[in-house]
Amino acid sequence: MSIVTKAIVNADAEARYLSPGELDRIKSFVAAGERRLRIAQVLTENRERLIKQAGDQLFQKRPDVVSPGGNAYGQELTATCLRDLDYYLRLVTYGIVAGDVTPIEEIGVIGARELYKSLGTPIDAVAEGIRGVKAGAASLLSGDDAAEAGSYFDYLVGALLG
Repeated sequence: MSIVTKAIVNADAEARYLSPGELDRIKSFVAAGERRLRIAQVLTENRERLIKQAGDQLFQKRPDVVSPGGNAYGQELTATCLRDLDYYLRLVTYGIVAGDVTPIEEIGVIGARELYKSLGTPIDAVAEGIRGVKAGAASLLSGDDAAEAGSYFDYLVGALLG
């Protein structure tokens, strides 16, 4: 839930106007909106490169996942692994735009651990791949923007490993 929605829901539940503090937080959120959109745009425009680099790094660090019997063995399963990394990058961009981790939590994390466990997918390898996407993203962004995006990648990794 975005800061705007939270403030409105809380104020309405108490049948009151937004407080000066809530209005200041909303003002800051709106002012930072252009920056969040810029970060999401950079990540979106570079998604193919980010996913390819992260996948290459993952498969070098974890050759077990692309070896016979591994969860990414063969073209089809490798493509599935890369598709998952792309999916998580997309969720991170949703979180950045919203300025909140709720889209990541609600769309991508609930049930993901159980799904990966049932498929025998090593969650730590998925987390390693996401860390690779984060590293690639950091190389494309300025320090503050990289830190902003990094917090959403970190949240996602923590939630999956949780």
